[in-house]
Amino acid sequence: MKLLVLVSGGDAPGINMFLAELNKKVKNVDAVEGGYRGLIDGNIKPLASFEPQKYKTQAGAVIKSSRCPEFKDDKNFNKALKNAKNYDCLIILGGNGSYKGAERLFDNGVRTIFIPTTIDNDVEGSEYSLGFHSAVKACCFTVENVMPSMEAFNRCCVFEVMGRNCDAIAQAVASAMQADYVIAKEEDENFAKIAKIIRQRQKDNHSSIIVLRENLVNISEFCMDLQEKSGVEVRYNIVGHIQRGFKPTSVDLKMAKKFADVALKAIKKTHNSYAIVMDDGRVNVHLI
Repeated sequence: MKLLVLVSGGDAPGINMFLAELNKKVKNVDAVEGGYRGLIDGNIKPLASFEPQKYKTQAGAVIKSSRCPEFKDDKNFNKALKNAKNYDCLIILGGNGSYKGAERLFDNGVRTIFIPTTIDNDVEGSEYSLGFHSAVKACCFTVENVMPSMEAFNRCCVFEVMGRNCDAIAQAVASAMQADYVIAKEEDENFAKIAKIIRQRQKDNHSSIIVLRENLVNISEFCMDLQEKSGVEVRYNIVGHIQRGFKPTSVDLKMAKKFADVALKAIKKTHNSYAIVMDDGRVNVHLI
């Protein structure tokens, strides 16, 4: 059986471990270099040539990824489809956009296996996406290493975390770090309430931790307004791409191996196309 694997969209810690497991357990595996764009262009090489075993505990994606809106164009899609049909099964690691691509390929005759792989943890139908735990750990690491400086001046610090339109990272970080307030959606932007919390924390001789999901406000302007309304010095930290590049946690490394194991069993057992998901705390297969 000839397998092909690609990574699409944002990278997530744990991808390289998944690829290493494939390389270890299956001899005839090729990899697309550069996601759906690479599939359009036919940039395909043996997975082993990327040496995934060498990088299995590192973040990133040794076979590279891409964001490829041109995949939606019929001409480009047909090029990708032709390349994909040279294989018995195409394994796709990515988020919701990548899943839509997997569905379209399946609808056009390509057997596909989809792996939820996004730090945002927002893939519909799966409780967990590969990379989420590492991203949360990266945010907590940042908070832990910034707040001692904030405490020295009793400043408030607003931490902007990733998530696109999903609040999973923000909520998890806020809970883990016992944040004073979390702004996970537009209606959470309550200056009067936040300012009161900040003032009380300063009165108790402590700093405040505010967690903010990205794509909600202009953080610089937000912090200036919050400082003016609270009377307390406010700083901000955009956690940024450390969330993607953070060394994979043991949880994500374990999940990568589990996803790979379930995917390979599904490929060998039937000829159906599946999404490998976490459902009710267990890794299962759902028909695409």
